[in-house]
Amino acid sequence: MTDIRSFDDTGEAQFGDYVQLLKPRVMSLVVFTALVGLLVAPVHLHPVESFCAVLFIALGGGASGALNMWWDADIDAIMRRTKGRPIPSGRVQPGEALAIGLALSGISVVMLALATNVLAGALLAFTIFFYAVVYSMWLKRSTPQNIVIGGAAGAFPPMIGWVAATGSFSVEAALMFMLIFMWTPPHFWALALFMKSDYGDAKVPMLTETHGRKVTRAHVWWYTVALVPFALALGFTSIGGPVYLATSAVLNLESLRGAWRIWRRDESVAEADGYKVEKQVFKFSLLYLFAHFCALLADAALRGWHLGGW
Repeated sequence: MTDIRSFDDTGEAQFGDYVQLLKPRVMSLVVFTALVGLLVAPVHLHPVESFCAVLFIALGGGASGALNMWWDADIDAIMRRTKGRPIPSGRVQPGEALAIGLALSGISVVMLALATNVLAGALLAFTIFFYAVVYSMWLKRSTPQNIVIGGAAGAFPPMIGWVAATGSFSVEAALMFMLIFMWTPPHFWALALFMKSDYGDAKVPMLTETHGRKVTRAHVWWYTVALVPFALALGFTSIGGPVYLATSAVLNLESLRGAWRIWRRDESVAEADGYKVEKQVFKFSLLYLFAHFCALLADAALRGWHLGGW
């Protein structure tokens, strides 16, 4: 790795720089999906326990982000999109980021285990390891399928929330995991099609760089097709219901339509119109995931009212 200490270190770290290390935008998705996994579980924790569970899962997600930024600081310094991050800009030293990541990892895992159960703590530890080591240190720089396999790290939070509440795995938890796992590649590749990235300069083998944009378009379609059965299957489990099934049916039809349009688009046409379709599909993919988890909450609320309390 490049010696990050050689970068400009005249800037002084502010509190916001340390927050940025934790990747707060990614953390928001972690918090939301973990909360849904916890709330739709058949075992309900005390509100204080629930708050602590979500807090420690969020800290674990932040720890992963800090470790990722520490390891990727050399390529972050090369890419325009990331060179302003705290480490390559010199505002935070690599050793600080590593210490923060390791400290938050230990605190979040131990405290989640104490607040809920050991299995939840172990699953959080595995998630941090998977993102920091399996994805960041291995997959990201070695295979164009990095975002496919590495996407598992972002899919674990609802499963952790479920395990924190129940102390066990289930079909419902597995399908929430698969919903995010299968959603991640087409979501990311739709973004990659219209973002002028410099992964090639950083020697990161993203699919658009290694196989070209036509292949990437085909991957968006086929992964979207593969996503649909997992999304719909969740509606037929104990946490599904009429709201989820109706929502999922509409969202998946629109998702398939958008992915088909991406696949059939000529690159020259897409470039000429500013990648309007690709941008629309990317924005819709954000709504897609959010709406699915909101629908799970809605059905949980309906079941609670039917039973006389949630």
